Amino acid sequence: MNDYSIENISPIDGRYHKKTKKLSGYFSEFALIQYRIRVEIEYLIQLGIFLPDSSLRTFSNSEEAKLRDLYLRFTPTEALKVKQIETQTNHDVKAVEYYIKDQMDHLGLADLKEWVHFGLTSQDINNTSQPMMLKGSYEEVIRPMIKDIIGQIEDCSRRWKRIPMLARTHGQPASPTLLGKEIYVFAERLKGQLALLDQIPFTAKFGGATGNFNAHHISFPDLNWVSFSDHFVNNILLLRRISYTTQIEPYDYTAAFCDGLRRIHTILIDFCRDIWSYISMNYFKQKINELEVGSSAMPHKVNPIDFENAEGNLGLSNAILGYLSDKLPISRLQRDLTDSTVMRNMGVPLGHGVIAYDSILRGISKLQLHQQDIDRDLDDNWAVIAEAIQTVLRAKGYENPYELLKALTRKNETIRPEHIQSFIQQLAIDEETKTFLMGITPFNYVGCVDVPE
Repeated sequence: MNDYSIENISPIDGRYHKKTKKLSGYFSEFALIQYRIRVEIEYLIQLGIFLPDSSLRTFSNSEEAKLRDLYLRFTPTEALKVKQIETQTNHDVKAVEYYIKDQMDHLGLADLKEWVHFGLTSQDINNTSQPMMLKGSYEEVIRPMIKDIIGQIEDCSRRWKRIPMLARTHGQPASPTLLGKEIYVFAERLKGQLALLDQIPFTAKFGGATGNFNAHHISFPDLNWVSFSDHFVNNILLLRRISYTTQIEPYDYTAAFCDGLRRIHTILIDFCRDIWSYISMNYFKQKINELEVGSSAMPHKVNPIDFENAEGNLGLSNAILGYLSDKLPISRLQRDLTDSTVMRNMGVPLGHGVIAYDSILRGISKLQLHQQDIDRDLDDNWAVIAEAIQTVLRAKGYENPYELLKALTRKNETIRPEHIQSFIQQLAIDEETKTFLMGITPFNYVGCVDVPE
């Protein structure tokens, strides 16, 4: 940790700075300014194409390159210049506009600088910059990490696909299963929810002060500003423009994104708790790092801290995502400012998510199968094949098999294989069926569900 991170209030930028810094290019103040400049510049360039007969002209290739360099080569030093302007304007987007105009003086484009931010309100910039930031973070950071987790879970499920394991429903011994299949359950769930999340568009608002292109239309009434904005948002910024808005984008799809990510996080919490339980049951041991300490007092401890850390951060992330989902689609009349400060915190739940994903990946990499205890659990619970026996007897038309097996196995004592075998021998059934029933064990009564290769 450096002096800067160790003094930060939030652990996202302090203790966990190394894990979350990959998001700083999307959700830092620097990133927000850079994206705003990007929107302003790309809008200015498109205006030059759309308004060739006005005092604005189409920019040459070299001029376009110089303008784009304002955001492509943007630095923290330049960002501080914008923040200095903001101390005077007390308005962050207006500060960006003034910064660009100052730069155009240096680029020899001073005669065109009044076209910067032409006809726009600040939300035309915010409601395009922020979905671009969210989209970039999802495509470049969040989604790849979730895919990595799915890949690791699938790899584990393949390695453990033939390992029989005692299942527990309501915490009690139940029909045996396969460890690989139980792990793969989470892969299938995550893939399904990720596919749904991929379908949610990143939407934007771009239509002037109250969404009607008032200023644009009054200046150039013969031009199709709706068509221009659709092209600009959909094809240049690669977002989806919402056609009918107030001053702000309604955030419905942003809320849907938050809800979709919450479902993925909920599945991951479920996964962490199950793996934590398997570790506590000694089904898994964890690779030991000789330099690590599990307890300040108990030298023997090797705690499942990765899955605990992940669970805590996923819970924090979901709490904030839930608030964002509930709050953002609500705004008084044509707008209030509550969305502004809330949207500035979009990186917070994603930061907690990234911390959790990293912990899960590290935790999975430490897992070592401890088959002795898995087998011991199965061998201590022969009563679980009662379901198999009574179902086969039902298929043979045997009378009251469920009740007979219930009387045999539902006791506060351990049922051993000899108890099962003695029961089978006393049944009035053919020898072939007896032989078949005698061959059923907790180790082979695992059904027919397999995991994909």
